Amino acid sequence: MQNILNAFLLVYAALFPIVNPIGSAPLFLRMTRGRSSAERSVLARSVARNSFFLLLGSLFIGSHVLEFFGITLPVVRIAGGLVVATFGWRLLHAPEEPEADRAKVGDTGPAVDAFYPLTMPLTVGPGSISVAVTLGSQRPTPSADLTQLAVLGGAAVAGLAAIAVTVFVSYRFADRIILFLGARGTDVLMRLSAFILFCIGIQIIWNGASVLIAPTV
Repeated sequence: MQNILNAFLLVYAALFPIVNPIGSAPLFLRMTRGRSSAERSVLARSVARNSFFLLLGSLFIGSHVLEFFGITLPVVRIAGGLVVATFGWRLLHAPEEPEADRAKVGDTGPAVDAFYPLTMPLTVGPGSISVAVTLGSQRPTPSADLTQLAVLGGAAVAGLAAIAVTVFVSYRFADRIILFLGARGTDVLMRLSAFILFCIGIQIIWNGASVLIAPTV
């Protein structure tokens, strides 16, 4: 039982600060501005589902895919960090919409796909993918007891499911968070979240580059 709990907590605790669904909620609301509450609920559910399967694939087959193509984790971090940094930069400098534009009746907002950019890179970026791949590469070998493998694998999947539930709840009720903050507080939080996202992208790039250049230093 202790091993099961440890596996669950390891997956959840390792991914939660990187996925950061609470911090990404204002960005989700900004990108779905003009959508109805029901539409945002559908998008939140789709993002949570996409995030679960993306992390699940990264956990169980990610290391094998990278090995097949001869791609190392540092390279994934550098390429993915560029995507995250670019995405954060665009959000940071996005113009603020006037109040009149926000209140237009019948305005459904810009077309936003549930997978890109809401799932990737906003929710599940290269940082969380690389963590999931790393966790998957450290699981017990196939020569271990099959029952133990199944139990620990189930605990890891439960950890991913808990992450997905957290994403759904944070995005589904993002409007209430924003309502609590007010218009000015919302704009400040969104700009701050975008800046943090940009910094995360730079940090991911640095982490990958540091590993690549370390042997030559």
